[in-house]
Amino acid sequence: MIYIAIIVLGFILDRITKNYAVNNFIDRPYDGLLLNFTYLENRGAAFGMLQNRRTLFLILTIVIVIGLIYYFIKNYKSNPRMLNIAFALIISGAIGNFYDRLVQAYVVDFIEFAFINFPIFNVADILVTLGAALLIIYMIFFEESEKAS
Repeated sequence: MIYIAIIVLGFILDRITKNYAVNNFIDRPYDGLLLNFTYLENRGAAFGMLQNRRTLFLILTIVIVIGLIYYFIKNYKSNPRMLNIAFALIISGAIGNFYDRLVQAYVVDFIEFAFINFPIFNVADILVTLGAALLIIYMIFFEESEKAS
């Protein structure tokens, strides 16, 4: 099933890139024109909020991921492909950052925009953001037309 592949491949891509960051950017950050690669141990949530609340994040992630997986399994046959892809991306990214918090008590962030002041992030964050964007697009532009037909 393609959605399981998205979840697994997203998780693997997140792990590979974080391992690369640990091995290459701790001592030698890279400064580019568009992106910088700077190693950061994030012990909080998005944008570094709620630092050192590991247990809260672990419990919250478990509850959200279980809820998403339950909804996904229950509805994936009747859901439109766009919605299923959105859920798969969100689940994949959530599991990626959950793994970091569970195993090492912090999330490895390493991608930084060079041209604006924006928090450092990682591939799991990108997956969650893309999934959330797809979900919002679906809700705004497609949900009502799906209900009507």
